[in-house]
Amino acid sequence: MNRFGKGLLIAALVGVVGMAFRVSWNALRDVATATGADPTAATLYPFVVDGLMALALVATLVLTGDARRFALRVLAAYTLASLVLNYVHGLVPELHSEVVDWGRLADWDPANWALVLLATSLPVGSIYFGSDLVAKVLHHRPIETPADSVNQEESTEATVKRSTVDLGVSTPAPITPAPALAALEAPVVVDLVKPTDRAPVGAVAAESARPRRATGRVPDAARSSRPARTAEQLLTEARTATADWADKELTAEGIRRAVRTSPARARDLREALRAERTAV
Repeated sequence: MNRFGKGLLIAALVGVVGMAFRVSWNALRDVATATGADPTAATLYPFVVDGLMALALVATLVLTGDARRFALRVLAAYTLASLVLNYVHGLVPELHSEVVDWGRLADWDPANWALVLLATSLPVGSIYFGSDLVAKVLHHRPIETPADSVNQEESTEATVKRSTVDLGVSTPAPITPAPALAALEAPVVVDLVKPTDRAPVGAVAAESARPRRATGRVPDAARSSRPARTAEQLLTEARTATADWADKELTAEGIRRAVRTSPARARDLREALRAERTAV
């Protein structure tokens, strides 16, 4: 249906509702007069009843869940109340004139009391239920459906793609080739550990999972300035260092520390010194 057809449909609906309200307004005004309302109050009374019906109908279309069911109950209750009062207005001809006694809507007293209670309680109910419905509508947050979420994601994706296309293409910076691996000079690793700085016996070096890099030739400046000693020189130094030692103190570790040599040579020196002492 096009916009013009929808406009005609809405105009027809408004016309029918307006005429129906005019018919109901006559009956409700007479009922309000019979219950003691003044002319102004009697004129406004139909808006209290039928107006809340319209408000409850709008709230039903907006709200969801428990709030929507509450609006439906209010709409049904006030529709039934308006129907009962219109029905009573048709059954009691005295309501059409001003000669009816105030507070008299039926000949049977229990029915009269119930009808008067209904007619007088509707304005109070309109204040309570109308305020509650308006509060629910104002605080209502529509639930986002999966379809709305998909549409929103598609719209965002389309916007991002369009924005990406609109961006100017920038010229990439020139790439500088890396130098060949062979052209890199191997780093020089200087061994600053002295030959005599050895770990004590029993110490275990921590194993490293990282492979050691190949090192270049150690410069002469980094090498020890102490000349290499021959076996005779080591034996002479060991005799001098252990001259006042007891036999039980003559150990390879003690000799190694005294002359600062390797463990293997220290053992050889120990055997040689023990052999000299035994021969003596």
